[in-house]
Amino acid sequence: MATIVAMDEAPTPATTATAAAPAAVAAAIRGLDAAIVDLDGTLVDTVGDFEIALARSLAEIGLPPVGRDFIRRTVGRGSEHLLASVLAQLGADAALHAALWPRYQVHYLAINGEHAPLFPGVVEGLARLRAAGLRLACLTNKPRAFARPLLQRKGLARFFDAVFGGDDFARKKPDPLPLRATCEALGAAPARTLMIGDSRNDAEAARAAGCPVALATYGYNHGEPVQAAGADLVFERLDAIVWPPR
Repeated sequence: MATIVAMDEAPTPATTATAAAPAAVAAAIRGLDAAIVDLDGTLVDTVGDFEIALARSLAEIGLPPVGRDFIRRTVGRGSEHLLASVLAQLGADAALHAALWPRYQVHYLAINGEHAPLFPGVVEGLARLRAAGLRLACLTNKPRAFARPLLQRKGLARFFDAVFGGDDFARKKPDPLPLRATCEALGAAPARTLMIGDSRNDAEAARAAGCPVALATYGYNHGEPVQAAGADLVFERLDAIVWPPR
């Protein structure tokens, strides 16, 4: 069973923020106890980091880089899946994964967050969710060793009560296991925990776990229109979320 990972920065207390929140915030977000927020494509535009780390790693094993559009369509199912997909795209031997993976870890950690801007409205949106009294967790398919430094570097760690990576559970999104375990760690019922993401991975996991789901229009979603993913709400900025949807 997963446990809450203590952040180096204490999260902004939801109860304190709620007491000071304008009435408009409380009115805009109702009927929820918690939210689970995806990372890549939802909070941070990490394609630039992926592009550089992959190019440097591939060069060390004699392979060319892959394009940014391919990376944007492929990210979301974890680093292992990304590397396997890259090798397949290049027509390379799948066995090269064993050589590529440790190189990729080194190069990614070396630049983690350098080429990855926050999406507009992210800081304001997280503060708004905290002000509405919600407990927050960041749940991503990327390794926790990548996720936690990225949140710290971008000044987002303070908003979260818990952070879970793809290697914290036996299965990754779109399997519902990570969402159910995260709800348990937050002490919140799935039906009152909003999954906030950017792809059908998030939507499928949320539906199977019994969570409502809101998806960003600006994320990655494997090159598919996010409106087709079956979300309860589609939003253009995190700070524009209104719940229940109107």
